[in-house]
Amino acid sequence: MANRQSAGDRKAQIVAEVLRLADEIGPDRLSTTDVARAVGLSQPAIFRHFPTKGALWLAVAEDIAARLRDDWAAAEAGACGPHARLKALIGAQLAAISETPALPSILFSRELQVDNQGLRDVFRGLLGSFQGRLVAAIRDSQSAGALRSDVSPDDVAVLMTSLVQGIAIRWTLGARGFPLVQEGLRLFDVQMALLTDREDAVDERTR
Repeated sequence: MANRQSAGDRKAQIVAEVLRLADEIGPDRLSTTDVARAVGLSQPAIFRHFPTKGALWLAVAEDIAARLRDDWAAAEAGACGPHARLKALIGAQLAAISETPALPSILFSRELQVDNQGLRDVFRGLLGSFQGRLVAAIRDSQSAGALRSDVSPDDVAVLMTSLVQGIAIRWTLGARGFPLVQEGLRLFDVQMALLTDREDAVDERTR
């Protein structure tokens, strides 16, 4: 007789199926019946692990958050210098979206924006944490003279997170017809080139 899965393993399986199905049919159309069918359980069995659909989505958000934080830490640990840290962080975020393509849909879903405050809080905290890491690396770059000092680090971090979000949306709407990480990092290099331009050189061109 096959060993029964532990509660933890079963929960992890359910969360993984939610992410797969959210990409396949959309987070707003996804029901616990769909999840139960995919996992091979009854709907009441799903609710034994997660008492409400909101609790299930919260577990999904927490799983995503834990993986992203691990990815960011690994990216920074392997980078040498603030510029490399910035690029590694952006690359890690793009890679996470590429590997979990349901992410953009979840971020713009009714479940996140309207129905589930807990889910919204997790993702807001996650965005704040990511921007905080970017701001720290941007300040280090400015201190080293590698980035223009006349631009707010917070504004640069917003530009970089917007770049990630924008390219992810374009990738999703374009049926994933281009390599997300490669294109995102190419545009990151373009953005960095503009931000490393000397202030006096910009003034010369605008006269």
